[in-house]
Amino acid sequence: MNRFDQFQLSQEILRGIQDLGFEEPSPIQAECIPAVLRGEDVIGQAQTGTGKTAAFGIPVLERINPAERVIQSVILAPTRELAIQVSEELRRIGRPKRVKTLPIYGGQSIGRQIKALQQGVHVVIGTPGRLLDHLRRGTINTEQVEMVVLDEADEMLDMGFIDDIENVFRFLPKNRQLLLFSATMPPTIRQLANKYMRKPRYITVNRGEVTVPVIKQYYYRVLENTKVEALCRILDSEEVDLSIIFCRTKKGVDELTESLQARGYLAGGLHGDLAQQQRDRVMNAFRGGEIELLVATDVAARGIDVGSVSHVINYDIPQDVESYVHRIGRTGRAGRNGVALTLVTPREMKQLRTIEEETGARLKARELPTLEEVAAKQQASWIAQIEEIIQSDADLTLFDELVDQLSGKFSAEKVAEAALYLAFSDRFVKNIDTTYNFGETGAAPGMVRFFINVGRNANLRPQELAKAISEHAGIALRQVGKINIYDRFSFVEVPEDVAPFVYEALRQSKINGARVNMEPARPRK
Repeated sequence: MNRFDQFQLSQEILRGIQDLGFEEPSPIQAECIPAVLRGEDVIGQAQTGTGKTAAFGIPVLERINPAERVIQSVILAPTRELAIQVSEELRRIGRPKRVKTLPIYGGQSIGRQIKALQQGVHVVIGTPGRLLDHLRRGTINTEQVEMVVLDEADEMLDMGFIDDIENVFRFLPKNRQLLLFSATMPPTIRQLANKYMRKPRYITVNRGEVTVPVIKQYYYRVLENTKVEALCRILDSEEVDLSIIFCRTKKGVDELTESLQARGYLAGGLHGDLAQQQRDRVMNAFRGGEIELLVATDVAARGIDVGSVSHVINYDIPQDVESYVHRIGRTGRAGRNGVALTLVTPREMKQLRTIEEETGARLKARELPTLEEVAAKQQASWIAQIEEIIQSDADLTLFDELVDQLSGKFSAEKVAEAALYLAFSDRFVKNIDTTYNFGETGAAPGMVRFFINVGRNANLRPQELAKAISEHAGIALRQVGKINIYDRFSFVEVPEDVAPFVYEALRQSKINGARVNMEPARPRK
C-alpha cells in the first residue's frame, strides 16, 4: 500500500496525516498500520527516523473514541524527550478527531499531571517510573485501555527499566493489544514478547542492498533555528548550476521556497498538493534554467530526470537509507560530476551515522562558509552585474545629485562600498554564528568550557567522554580539549565554533547509561 487512504482510516485521521505533511506511508508504516488495525500484537524492528511513531500512532488514534474521556491507550517511552516528541506527533495527527494526549515524566510536577489527568485524556505517553507512580497512586485508571505500546524497548531495558515495565503490566487489562518497537532484538526483548504478547507479528523493514553512486558527499553541522541562513551561505559559496533541495514535508517545501525567493534566489517548489498544470510549469522552468533551485519532497521528485543537476541538497535528512540513495542519485548523471550536501542538526547525527553504516560511504564534514568566504566567491558575480548596468542603456542620471552630495562628505571608495553593501547585504544574515553566547566560561582562548552533571559516579573516564562528544556531535577526537572528571560532575572544553552544536547534541543525551545535562561552566574564581 502506497497511500494512506488505502488503510480505511477515518476522514479525521486522514486530515491529521495530511496536515502533518506526510505524503505516503514509509515501509514500516505500510506494514504496521494494517496489522495493528486488524487487532494483532506487533513487534516492529525499526530505527529512529523510519516513521515508526506514526506506524503505531495512526492506528492508536484511529481506535480512540473521543466521546469517552477515559484513557484508552498507554505508550511507554524511555526518556522524557521521546515521551514529549511522541505526544506532540500524536496530538497533531489526532487534532481533527479531538484526541487528547498527555506526556507524563519525572522532573515535572506530579500535581500538575494529576490535574491534567482529571480533565480527561485518551492517550498517556509516559516514562516507566513516573507511569508506575501514577498507577500506584490510582491517578491513572487503565480499565478502558485497549492498546499498549513499548517504544524503543531496547533503550528502556538498557536503562534498567525492566522491573518498572513488568510492574506496569500488572495494572493493565489482560486482553489488551500490545505493540513493541525496538531497533535491536536482544534475548531480553524476546523474553518480554513471549511473556506478554499473543502470537505477535514480526515486522522488520528489509533495507536490502543499498548502493551509493559515485558522488561527492558532504555534510554540514547546522542548528535548527539557523538552517535557512546556513543553506543560503552554502548556495552562495558553491558553484551551483541546477540543484534539487529535499524537504521532509509539503509545508516545509512551501516555507523554504518562499524564504529562498524572498532572498532573491531563483527557486520553485514541487509537492503532491500541486495540480498537474502547476507541476508542469515548475518542471519546465527548472529544465529551462528559469529556476535554479527545485525544492521538493521525495514523492514529488520521483520521475524527475534532469541530466544537468549539479547538486542535491538534503535540507531535511531523509527518514531512511533508501530515500537518501534515491535522492542523491538525481545528480551525477551521464558521467557528469555530482555533489550531495546534507544539513545535519544535532538530533539528526544518529541518523547520519545510520546512513553511513548502511551505505558504506563516509560523508565528509564541511564547515559552513564564513561571510568573508561568501563575499570573495560572489565578487565575480557582483562585478559582472555592475559592468552590465554601466554598459547598458540604463538611465543613471537619476542618481547624479545623490552621488554629488555624498561625494562632498565621503571619498568615492566609501560611497561605492556603502552602495554595494546596501545592494547585496540582504543576502547575508549576520547572526548565524552568534546564535549562542556562552559568555565567559573560564576556558582557554578560543574554547568554551562546559559543566556536565556526571562524573566518576557513572564510571566516566576522559576517553569515554571525548568519544561521546565526538560521536554525538560529529567532531574529531582531537578537537576535544581539556577534560576534568570529579566524583559527581565533569568539565570539558571544546572549540568555540563547534560549541553550540556540541551543546545541543549532548544536552539530555546519555553516557554510560546516565542521563546527561550540560551547561556552560561558570568562570573559575
